[in-house]
Amino acid sequence: MTRQIQITFDAHDPRALSTFWRDVLGYVHPGPPGVDLDEGADPLAAWDDFLERSGVPVDRRNSASAVEDPAGAGPRLFFQQVPEDKVAKNRVHLDVRAAPGLQGEERMAALEAECGRLVGLGASRYRRYEPDPPMSLGFIVMKDPEGNEFCLD
Repeated sequence: MTRQIQITFDAHDPRALSTFWRDVLGYVHPGPPGVDLDEGADPLAAWDDFLERSGVPVDRRNSASAVEDPAGAGPRLFFQQVPEDKVAKNRVHLDVRAAPGLQGEERMAALEAECGRLVGLGASRYRRYEPDPPMSLGFIVMKDPEGNEFCLD
C-alpha cells in the first residue's frame, strides 16, 4: 500500500511562510473545503472569505496554511502557527533540486542563479559547499524567512 506524506512546518506566520514556499517550489494554495474557485481566483482571498463566514475569530485566521504541488506529484506542505522561536538546527530539511544532471561550474552557476531568486523571495544564503567528487557535486545551504535551513542541490 502506498502512503502519501505531508511535511509540516512550525511557523510564526503560516500564511507568509506558505507563500514563500509556494513561490520557491511552484506550488499553489488550495482553496477552502467545499469551495470551487473560478479560473484565476485568489485562493488566499477565498480563505479570508471562508474564515469570515465560518465565524473564525480574527486572531485565529493565520493559525494554519498549506501549499500543494499542482501536478500532485510532490508532498503537501502544511504550516502551523506556534508561539516559540526556532532555537536549533533542523533535524530534517528540504533539498530543493535546482540543478539536476548538471556538474561543475555549470551546476554551481545554476545554483547561484536560483539562490539569487530565492534571496529575492525572502530567503537568506548561509553557506556554499564546493564540488568534492565523488561524494558531493556541490550545494548551497539557505534559510527560509523564519530561519529553517534548506539546501539548493
